[in-house]
Amino acid sequence: MLTRGKWSGGTSMKNKTLVLGLGNTLLGDEGAGVYAVRALQERHADRADLELLDGGTLSFTLAGPIEDADNLIVIDAAQLKDTPGTVRVFEGEDMDRFLGGNRKSSVHEVSLLDLLTIARLAEALPARRALIGIQPEYLDWSDAPTANVARAIPVACDLALALIGRWQHESTEEGRA
Repeated sequence: MLTRGKWSGGTSMKNKTLVLGLGNTLLGDEGAGVYAVRALQERHADRADLELLDGGTLSFTLAGPIEDADNLIVIDAAQLKDTPGTVRVFEGEDMDRFLGGNRKSSVHEVSLLDLLTIARLAEALPARRALIGIQPEYLDWSDAPTANVARAIPVACDLALALIGRWQHESTEEGRA
């Protein structure tokens, strides 16, 4: 299900970051990105610099929000070939390389790489973008993540907030130059 939470307090704000949580919450750890966005919504609903979006299992309807974003952070379960619950950040071109080199077969309408390609072709790909991947443990019927992934979700949220802070600082410095 695609739900959107936008908290701008009525002000238009440059340098807004779209945090997109991906996954299927009916398949255990596959829902890690959705669980992370929900955690951010609970703790940071008042932040005007965030747009938090539950992207579910992906759809072409996500192309618009990605193209409209100043900055993009995607949180998702990812095959990192590491211990379950490991969290890794892929930023900028590293994100693109990771997604291009790890194309998994999908039953979804569209892949994240496809959405980024659409944004690139529209010349609207956010220059500041990152994928925060969480190594899953269990990808079968379950309505909750495993303990390892549940412990990783706050880590992924903290990494997202740190990226946002760094990007805002960099943007302020660029504005002064």
